[in-house]
Amino acid sequence: MSRGWEDQDTKWTQEEGDEVLSKYENQITIFADYLEEFPDTDELVWILGKQHLLKTEKSKLLSDISARLWFTYRRKFSPIGGTGPSSDAGWGCMLRCGQMMLAQALICRHLGRDWNWEKQKEQSKEYQRILQCFLDRKDCCYSIHQMAQMGVGEGKSIGEWFGPNTVAQVLKKLALFDEWNSLAVYVSMDNTVVIEDIKKMCRTLPLSAETAAESPPESLNASTQSDELIFLDPHTTQTFVDTEENGTVDDQTFHCLQPPQRMNILNLDPSVALGFFCKEEKDFDSWCSLVQKEILKENLRMFELVQKHPSHWPPFVPPAKPEVTTTGAEFIDSTEQLEEFDLEEDFEILSI
Repeated sequence: MSRGWEDQDTKWTQEEGDEVLSKYENQITIFADYLEEFPDTDELVWILGKQHLLKTEKSKLLSDISARLWFTYRRKFSPIGGTGPSSDAGWGCMLRCGQMMLAQALICRHLGRDWNWEKQKEQSKEYQRILQCFLDRKDCCYSIHQMAQMGVGEGKSIGEWFGPNTVAQVLKKLALFDEWNSLAVYVSMDNTVVIEDIKKMCRTLPLSAETAAESPPESLNASTQSDELIFLDPHTTQTFVDTEENGTVDDQTFHCLQPPQRMNILNLDPSVALGFFCKEEKDFDSWCSLVQKEILKENLRMFELVQKHPSHWPPFVPPAKPEVTTTGAEFIDSTEQLEEFDLEEDFEILSI
């Protein structure tokens, strides 16, 4: 049985129509599945601090999710440390979670929370620069190479799985060499956020405001619908992508265009790193007020918030960049340069 497509101006043969459909079949199928993932209800869905009405704003919700930078396992990148692994499949999932968390902070810092991404649309220089911070190259400040080698200072061998605490410590230390973003990264001790310590650390650096979270084995890079969590999963292996001749990055594989996954919040692994990004001091003050009002009233709470540094704790010392022979992201060329970093094992929450 033959078929064709015809209107007043054009007429397509079956062969021409099949060719067009085959080109776009995957996108059409994925989009249909994408829409079917969410029930048709009046519930609100929160994505990183922004709400969507599921029944009437489904397309905006899906666009918001696909705009998040998505980092997964990669293969065929240059060997870490020159002789190490050239793929992080099987061990790099938590590092990729940390990259997603930090990338969202950088998006909010430079582009704003309302920024959106469109497929095959030319992106701003700020966006391209953010993406290049995370490419799988040793000269990119938050690359898998830098994170894995910095993990040696946290007692983790290259190629060993990280926990949320290790990722938090690694990001804090790598941020000391990131002069462009000027982030002050605070990692709380004993699940206690100390307001005094954060303000002391950020006197000369701008705080920067949005939330993100992650948990093994999934990466929670988006937020909740009822008792469910929407998440981006790093457990997909893709081929290494490098900058092109014009200095830009083909970003198609850095955004998840597949159906977003969901999980019941009760299935969340209790080993969690929470990230909070405050652009200005007033944002941090607002966050503190919100935590005191909504979080601290609970009997079982994920963390504490106190005004003063506990007297029984060691004095708070803001992190400082160690003396090294090079600057910027290239500073970790060997594990010998990690000796100046102390091991810190009692920290749980990452706050940016």
